[in-house]
Amino acid sequence: MATREIDLPARSVRTDRTDRTAHQQKGQQTRATILEAALAMASHAGLEGLSIGALAEMTGMSKSGVFAHFGSREELQISVIREYHAKFEEEVFYPAIRQPRGLPRLQALFQRWVKRVSFELDSGCIYISGAVEFDDRPGPVRDALADMVRAWHETLERAIRLAVEAGHLTAQADSGQILFELHGLILALHHDARFLRNPDALLRAHAGFRRIAQPWLTDGGRVLLDAGN
Repeated sequence: MATREIDLPARSVRTDRTDRTAHQQKGQQTRATILEAALAMASHAGLEGLSIGALAEMTGMSKSGVFAHFGSREELQISVIREYHAKFEEEVFYPAIRQPRGLPRLQALFQRWVKRVSFELDSGCIYISGAVEFDDRPGPVRDALADMVRAWHETLERAIRLAVEAGHLTAQADSGQILFELHGLILALHHDARFLRNPDALLRAHAGFRRIAQPWLTDGGRVLLDAGN
């Protein structure tokens, strides 16, 4: 007797797909909740301060539940670095690139970077604190952190080169040196505002941008810099 293939009802198939989708969405939401809590913890206690147990307590989950979403403490640290970078891009990079290419965009990138640091004075910048924690500790966490910082540096240096191409900075402008000095301003701002509680730190950071740009400005660049302030 020949056997007959039995097809599942279309409604059953759709229900199964809907259940899988709902399960995946719930898993993504749970992971996002854990990451948000982990990012807050790392901002105050550093990447090395991340604890599966403390995160479980913060999120109301079991330790095994938290662990299941990342697999290891190292993967959790890397995920936090990526999440921090994504938020950094949302707050600094994407709004700034709406500005015209050249000096306006470069200035917007720096100003939003300064603004981001000013908001982190009570917690801390993971780029900066992470560098202190992992500068002499080779491994995947250090690599992930360095990759994110390099990506940001490449964005800034490209903005500097575009300012040269746009005729706002002279052709002799050294993009690598300008980048180095701008990063130095951010480190000084973080140190003086967070550690020394210097109330003039923000003003000095903005003044520092002008001093760094000044030797390389074209006439058109000077007009734009003045207009930007």
